[in-house]
Amino acid sequence: MTRLKATQVDDKLRSLPGWRRKGLFITKSFEFDEFMDGIRFVDGIAALAEKLGHHPDIHIRWTTVRLEIQTHDEDGITALDIKLAAEIEKHRKKVG
Repeated sequence: MTRLKATQVDDKLRSLPGWRRKGLFITKSFEFDEFMDGIRFVDGIAALAEKLGHHPDIHIRWTTVRLEIQTHDEDGITALDIKLAAEIEKHRKKVG
């Protein structure tokens, strides 16, 4: 998988509201009403990550879930990271 240039990442993130490029990662925070809502969201992300064979860094702080994604083998952002972010967005819409 080829590492994307910063301009390519920025262009692709335009279709993923709230996702930002931060250094060599793409990142987004999700807010929930209750702690367990965030945990259920993370559970779904774990299933997506396993299916894609690509795993985000997940940070949980009470009702906030922050995700950071990068392709570690490439030490940067690839098309697979963008795909995972898009799948996470679809999942978020399903869980509300």
